[in-house]
Amino acid sequence: MATNQQLINVIYLTLIAGLAMPLGAILAQIEQIKPRWLDEELKHGIIAFGGGALLSAVALVLVPQGIEGQSLTSASLYFCGGGFAFMLIDIVLDKLNTPASQLAAMLSDFIPEALALGAALAIGSSSALLLAGLMALQNLPEGFNAYRELKESSSYSGNRIIMLFTLMSLIGPLSGIAGFLYLADKPEAVASIMLFASGGILYSVFQDIAPQAKLNKHWLPAMGAILGFMLGLLGHMSI
Repeated sequence: MATNQQLINVIYLTLIAGLAMPLGAILAQIEQIKPRWLDEELKHGIIAFGGGALLSAVALVLVPQGIEGQSLTSASLYFCGGGFAFMLIDIVLDKLNTPASQLAAMLSDFIPEALALGAALAIGSSSALLLAGLMALQNLPEGFNAYRELKESSSYSGNRIIMLFTLMSLIGPLSGIAGFLYLADKPEAVASIMLFASGGILYSVFQDIAPQAKLNKHWLPAMGAILGFMLGLLGHMSI
């Protein structure tokens, strides 16, 4: 049975995961690192690190738990539906081509993960802490990269962007509380959300993250993906 302490844990973990976004933005405020090749490798390495963390969340938490109790048909529909939904979001954001597009893209995987985290904590799942850690790992580089893109494509000041990211982090606890209160006794719904998020995340990795991570005639950035996945793996093995 869910307790007040569990609800406090939901708020705490989802807030910590969300605050990784403004933290990434604060790190991105550091002026360009010299020499230029090092700045480029760092940027692409951070993008790859985020991709690795996302893949570890899909492979180690979201898919393994999402397929429990699912039929082949339902698992396929939810997983592909997530990818299709994220593709439509991508198309709409590209049409809008506004600074808000970056913010919406960053929230598109954070919200379903926070919902699943809230439900997982309500039922006492041992994967909740791991999922929270992976969410923070992916939000940090997403905040870093979104800050730099917003700074280049809009008139927003650095402090205003960080404030926006901080406000966005509050959506995590709200989503987590919703999952905690309304999805704890609906394991099928939680599994469906996990699969839906998995499909969407996998789409994002290959559509947006992996292409940005590549840097011609430089091979070190790709190791960022290995490190990101490795941290997820270590967390999974320690649970």
